[in-house]
Amino acid sequence: MGPLKGQKIETDKRPLRHVARFILIGLYTGTRAGAIASASPFRAPGKSFVDLDSGIFYRLAIGKRATTKRQTPVPLPSRLLAHLRRWSRLGIAQSHFVEWNGRPVASVKTGFASAVHLAKLDVTIGNVTPHTLRHRAATWLMQRAAPMWEAAGFLGMSEKTLRETHGHHHPDHLRVAANAIGTHSAPSKNVGLVVSLVDEKARRQKPAQSLENIGGPGSSHMAGGFGMNINTIGSYEVARYQQKDQHVASGSPSGGANEVVTN
Repeated sequence: MGPLKGQKIETDKRPLRHVARFILIGLYTGTRAGAIASASPFRAPGKSFVDLDSGIFYRLAIGKRATTKRQTPVPLPSRLLAHLRRWSRLGIAQSHFVEWNGRPVASVKTGFASAVHLAKLDVTIGNVTPHTLRHRAATWLMQRAAPMWEAAGFLGMSEKTLRETHGHHHPDHLRVAANAIGTHSAPSKNVGLVVSLVDEKARRQKPAQSLENIGGPGSSHMAGGFGMNINTIGSYEVARYQQKDQHVASGSPSGGANEVVTN
């Protein structure tokens, strides 16, 4: 009931600064809330070590066993790394990057809810929680056409989960199928294969050529290879044997000087 009740008073307190740092880490890495809360510039049991020299965030807390909720190491984006280095250099982050009154926090749910209220975010289509940051990071990666395998590794989730949950945001999602509808593009390789198989079947069903037509001029068959067709060879053989018969009838030795030897 004091005289200043209901009035806004300027203060140097920043009760939601730890939430701001949490949001930045969440959006830039898509890391789960627990690993963000335990993120630290120091390597120690129970802490998720952030190597400010190499720019690697080891999300699995030291001493903890890995679970199905993947917390793989991830390279930090340059903009976030610059923030983390500055927070550490200025003493904003003492033992952890997300602290309240100099102490690490186990959860930011209360502060995050206050931030959502103050920002007047629309929650009619779904509540906005710390886990929303992870989904937003996944959506951004898909919208910017990041390779599915790399995006899944960066977020610490399976490629199957990423594709099923956020894959529709990718610019290439079902694009080939969408472009194929109503177009008259050239036949695909599969169509060419079908056509070749049909032609092969027709060739096999085609009636065989008569003996007289095999090995025509220019053919690579046995007769055609010598530049003659089967009729020419037949006539030659008939004349040869007639000549041989005449030698036998006249008593001449078989296969006289006029006989042509063929192999």
